[in-house]
Amino acid sequence: MIKMIMMKRIEIYVEGVVQGVGFRYFTKKVARELGVKGFVKNLPDGRVYIVAEGDENQLEKFLSAVRRGPSLAVVRNVHVIERPATGEFNDFVVAY
Repeated sequence: MIKMIMMKRIEIYVEGVVQGVGFRYFTKKVARELGVKGFVKNLPDGRVYIVAEGDENQLEKFLSAVRRGPSLAVVRNVHVIERPATGEFNDFVVAY
């Protein structure tokens, strides 16, 4: 039996001490290790915004890492919105 892998998309808003602590580069490294596609960027209000696409397993591992963050970060809140995957990304990048 062939198991269909369902691709999902999540939009993540991360609050706390998450800018100026290597959060975006940490996120990119984890995403690339897991095969997650999308982007991460800082928002003017101090949050970090992430769009990530992958299968359920990839995204669960990715979200777990995002909730931890890099060593200098203090993640206070993570808001996740699930959406249908678009398949528009070929890689995971830091956006500006």
